[in-house]
Amino acid sequence: MENHHRAGFALLAATALVVAGCGGLGKMDKYASTISHTVDPSPLIVQGDTVHVNINGNFPGKYFYRKALVELTPTITYAGGESPLKMAGFQGDKAVGNYTVVPYEQGKSFSYSDKVAYTPAMEQSQLMLNILGKQGKKEKPFTAVKLADGVITTPYLVMSDDRVIMAPDKFVRVTTHSANATINYLVASEVVRPSELKDQDVKDMNDFVKNGMKNPRITWKGVTVNAWASPEGEVHMNENLAEKRANTGSNWIRNVLASNKVAAAKDKAFFTLNPRGEDWDGFKAATQASSFADKDLVLRVLEMYPDVNKREQEIKNMAATYKEIADGILPKLRRSEVSLNYEVNGYSDEELTALSKSNPDTLNVEELLKAASLTSDLNEQLRIYKEAERLFPQDYRCANNVGYVLFQQGKSAEAEAEFQKANGIMDNPISTNNLGVIARQKGDRAKAASLFAKATAAGPDVKYNQGIIAIQNGDYASANSSMAGQNTFNAALAKMLGGDAAGAGTILAASPDKDSAKGHYLAAIIAARTNNADGMRSNLAAAVAKDASLKDKAMKDLEFRNFKDSLGL
Repeated sequence: MENHHRAGFALLAATALVVAGCGGLGKMDKYASTISHTVDPSPLIVQGDTVHVNINGNFPGKYFYRKALVELTPTITYAGGESPLKMAGFQGDKAVGNYTVVPYEQGKSFSYSDKVAYTPAMEQSQLMLNILGKQGKKEKPFTAVKLADGVITTPYLVMSDDRVIMAPDKFVRVTTHSANATINYLVASEVVRPSELKDQDVKDMNDFVKNGMKNPRITWKGVTVNAWASPEGEVHMNENLAEKRANTGSNWIRNVLASNKVAAAKDKAFFTLNPRGEDWDGFKAATQASSFADKDLVLRVLEMYPDVNKREQEIKNMAATYKEIADGILPKLRRSEVSLNYEVNGYSDEELTALSKSNPDTLNVEELLKAASLTSDLNEQLRIYKEAERLFPQDYRCANNVGYVLFQQGKSAEAEAEFQKANGIMDNPISTNNLGVIARQKGDRAKAASLFAKATAAGPDVKYNQGIIAIQNGDYASANSSMAGQNTFNAALAKMLGGDAAGAGTILAASPDKDSAKGHYLAAIIAARTNNADGMRSNLAAAVAKDASLKDKAMKDLEFRNFKDSLGL
């Protein structure tokens, strides 16, 4: 793309002689064309909500009348109005004023930069340089100089493809569980007493196995038995005792499983036995939880003596305390812990779909959220999410996902209310992102940016949304960073606006929007910027074939200024 435009003419030596011999505002007006100007960019380009104007100019030597003042005011003119930028003032080296002095003999170079708010009428406009000369009480408007044509509005092609986020379910079809029971033993014994089999956890284990055999969704996976001895007496004997207790605990659960005809329990590998020896960890935890007087002293002994025999002897030396330990702590350590491991096979997709219609009340929140994800019908999704919202009003995901579907249906106001409800239940990045999308589409980019900044934990979709705002703000470097790795229309637009037309073409070619009217139009702009006339014409033709209104836009679009006579439209 052309980046610079030269307005005015170079000063000719002959002209300089003419100017040198003349004075006054009239002569300065007559030879105003000798002031050189370079405008960048040319044509002007809307960036964010503004049009930036940068001018480098030069007053030639012997042009500027020594007692004159000149006010330069760049102005964008268009049908129905004009938008002046700030005035830049200059004065001769004998003039009275506060403007920049231009030496008569040498002349002077100057740089100018300003911006003005964009209005749609500027697309068909001109950048004019209005010049007002002053000398004493005299004022004379000089002939205005045209600096550039129109304003390129390509950034406004940005698509509103903001990404609202659906809160995911945590549905796991197969879940792992365990049923547990503890068998306690008398000191130095591995015998399972009949009284132990009357404990509630043991009875519950029996009942669970019996009922589990009636549940086709349960798969028995194995038994783990961990067994210990209390830390008293010979270590070797206690290790043997723990092993025996592991066996008797295993035998008990083996009999329970056999009586209920659990076929898997016939396999020896079904059982894992872990004799743990003396339970010093359990002893320490029980001591910490106790209230006897010398517990801190006992705990210090545990830290001071890694040798278990020395440790036991020191504790026994605390006669009164040891009696409390023997009565209140040690009996609970003589045990085997039996864990029956099993899996529960959840509902199939077909079952979830059917139950979400016939009996949603029987499903938990994860199952309902999963059921909604199994259909592409937005109305059906909405129905299921509303059921989830009714049944589980304290789960923000339900309200968020109701809002998600409403947004997809074009009901932004209703969607916003649901996203706000979700954030009221629990402040979360997903709903915060979604509120940011609503804010941006309502035109409040500042609010949207603030919400997106809080929502980054919601994932890469948030960065993409930040990229859209960056395009609108004219920050193309940030837009490209936020949209890196994305193959979308907006990512291609950001790449091109950032100066990489070839890279933009590659992204656009991989975009799902490449064959849309806007996709072909952007491809035509990319072709024009890379001087590919054939590609420009073919893509313009395709764009207009899909959207006839683009013909008029193309005829006015300064992106195609170098091809006005060969657009093929």
